[in-house]
Amino acid sequence: MNKVTSKDGTEIAYEKSGSGPALILVDGALCYRSFGPMGELAKLLAPSFTVYIYDRRGRGESSNSRPFTVEREVEDIDALIEAAGGSAFVFGTSSGACLALEAAIQLGKKIRKLAMYEPPYSSEDGAQEQWKEYRKKLEGFLASGRRGDAVVLFMQFVGTPAEQVEGMRQSPAWPMFEAVAPTLAYDAAEIGNDRSAPVKRAAKVISPALVMNGTVIPFMLPAAQALAKAIPHAQHRTLEGQSHDVDLKVLAPELVKFFNQ
Repeated sequence: MNKVTSKDGTEIAYEKSGSGPALILVDGALCYRSFGPMGELAKLLAPSFTVYIYDRRGRGESSNSRPFTVEREVEDIDALIEAAGGSAFVFGTSSGACLALEAAIQLGKKIRKLAMYEPPYSSEDGAQEQWKEYRKKLEGFLASGRRGDAVVLFMQFVGTPAEQVEGMRQSPAWPMFEAVAPTLAYDAAEIGNDRSAPVKRAAKVISPALVMNGTVIPFMLPAAQALAKAIPHAQHRTLEGQSHDVDLKVLAPELVKFFNQ
């Protein structure tokens, strides 16, 4: 495990594996190096790239600083890019895709190519109101120290069945969720105030980009299409039969193909 120091002094823990061009993987909500998909994805990508996986600030072995802003997480990625030699490919999934997009907007040519899987933007009827209500409740739970309730709220919002949530609350892993619960506010900030795809900002991306979605969650398709249309040098791909929890053995070849083009 290695660490880099971000611009505001936050220490970001990371590890790297493989050989070849640098590729940074950006986790979604509640995930970090020791919990989530990126460790296994790194193994699949290591034959083709030098893969960097890291703990986003406030998670795992990374420290944290207040106040939080999206720009601070972009600075974290910038610090990793510098450690990787000054430029890198970047892939993000879920809310991590939203962060990766913002990094590409702000860091320009430092991000050689950008790939995203199902950034959870939505412009469906009622989505904006539901999003504002979620963020209000989340803020309240976190302000009062109700970390477990914040995690339950998130899981309910993303459609986790009630019996599965209850089972998770009783599991030995639950304290891990509570430990990173405050960072749910960071993911919400990455997605934005109204949850709509930021097409005007996406138009500023100068890197070649790949925007992917599965077919299980319908609203992910129009969001991916909107971003792919807005980004000047972007392509769109739908992975048939895939859910938000994408099969890494399906995802990895798409990433290898895109980044090696």
